[in-house]
Amino acid sequence: MSYRKILVGTDGSPPSLTSVREAAHLAKEMGAELFILTAFEPADQATVERWKDEAPAEFAWRFSASTVAEESVQKGVEAAKELGVVATPVVEPGEAGDALIRAAEREGVDLMVVGNRGMAGPTRFLLGSVPNKVSHHAPCDLMIVKTVS
Repeated sequence: MSYRKILVGTDGSPPSLTSVREAAHLAKEMGAELFILTAFEPADQATVERWKDEAPAEFAWRFSASTVAEESVQKGVEAAKELGVVATPVVEPGEAGDALIRAAEREGVDLMVVGNRGMAGPTRFLLGSVPNKVSHHAPCDLMIVKTVS
């Protein structure tokens, strides 16, 4: 089977970058387009203003609800680049599972890649586990990468 568009989720953590590298390997092998997504929960304006007030002046302009997500997705883009793959960063508001599903539908991806974090132990039964949610609602093929035991 060959894929044309691959979407992978990351939060910038080392385990999630394992998923990014797997997706990048597949994209390179298949000549597929790679999208790397990080989701964020929008912060209320009062919180954003407090962050700006507490940050050093040279950085305060950067603060928004999506700043951390933008930094996380950039880690994924860099991980793919190390493997010779140019990836499109996607920063999406909302819960991660929902954001992945929306982006997969919008971009018309053939394959979604996520890590298995949240699939082991009692947490696998909690609604909101990203791999659990996308495994039930993905509009395309899904690959769950073993990132944690």
